Amino acid sequence: MALMHIPMPSLPIPPSWFPGHMMKFTRMLPALLTRTDVVLEIRDSRLPLTSINRTLEGALQKWRLERGWDPNNPNRRIVNAGACERLVVLNKRDLVPEWGMEPFRRAMAKKFPDQQVLFASWQRPRDIRNLSEILVNVARKHPHAMELNVLVIGMPNVGKSTLLNALRNMGIKGRTPKAFQTSAQPGLTQALSTRLKVCLDPLVYAFDTPGVMLPFLGRGVEGAERGVKLALIAGIKEGLYDMEALASYLLYRLNVLNPISPAYLALLPEGAQPIVDLHDFLEQLARRMGMIKRGAELDTTRAAVYFVRWWREEGGLIAASSALQMGDASVLNPGESRTQGWGFDFQWQLSPEDKPTSKDGDAAIVQGKMEACIDEYLETMEREESGENNLSPTQIKKQQMLEEKLRRKQKHMKR
Repeated sequence: MALMHIPMPSLPIPPSWFPGHMMKFTRMLPALLTRTDVVLEIRDSRLPLTSINRTLEGALQKWRLERGWDPNNPNRRIVNAGACERLVVLNKRDLVPEWGMEPFRRAMAKKFPDQQVLFASWQRPRDIRNLSEILVNVARKHPHAMELNVLVIGMPNVGKSTLLNALRNMGIKGRTPKAFQTSAQPGLTQALSTRLKVCLDPLVYAFDTPGVMLPFLGRGVEGAERGVKLALIAGIKEGLYDMEALASYLLYRLNVLNPISPAYLALLPEGAQPIVDLHDFLEQLARRMGMIKRGAELDTTRAAVYFVRWWREEGGLIAASSALQMGDASVLNPGESRTQGWGFDFQWQLSPEDKPTSKDGDAAIVQGKMEACIDEYLETMEREESGENNLSPTQIKKQQMLEEKLRRKQKHMKR
């Protein structure tokens, strides 16, 4: 039986995690871009919007304008003096359903025409070969250049180093040592790497960079949800979030992705039904897994940790195997709707009016829903950046101190 009402749980205030090496790289970026030909931005397929680091957008847009791209037409280049391309790679593609990939690509092409978007996984040689060929083709378009320099950027733990290692192994024949250390925990890469050769003919070099978190995740529900999403993919330092808070949101999101047969049912006894209440779910899971504390009490805290770690590994693959349920729209009564989602960033309502009108109808409907989600994301970002919602209390205090120092300096100069 499908869940008809899936309430979002209350979420904690997001912590601030912005170590000094992240601030250092953010300040270095404009200078690094002067010797960069291709920006390879890595995002997590499960969070294709949340894993956008908008604090880097200003530097990237300035870089494009300085290299001759038309500010009024992202597809037109006024001066073509050298390579200047931005590739967005949605990594870990095996953790999102296949049916949403093409609609997402089309939606992004419509909303962000200056970005080339592709899905990849380091475990799929075809994806790495495709990415390598794209970089080689960019290099061959500019034969006068002696080499192509690629700067790899992205948030923590989106898989930058792992993808670069795979790209190097694909581009250079013979045995090549793993060039970069990798870790399941965020923040391992803390400095700009030395140049890594990823192709010999033409000559292509890549720089790995530290994963950069947002300085402030935001206020209200949007900021709280943003923080929990990033913590779930291990993009935020472990220990800053209570595991039960993460488990609560994970349970909610898996119910949204498949309200009929959510992925977590694989953990429960046969015949179990979808669950909304976290305490009930964790008790069932603890009982199923034999997680008992002293006094024969169920260890729900341990069950929450197990649930989150399960999803980060095999659970994510189970969730990604769900099929598109567009046929559900035909069984809804007039005025009724059903929640549907893809990844953790896309959620919409399916109504009786959502009926395919062509062979490609299902994909077209999904694309339209995704475009609406992207518009909502852009509106939220614009609203936050126009006010003080993008500044933490500490940042506001520092800003006020700088303003006060400036006033005192001006007052002293008038004397």
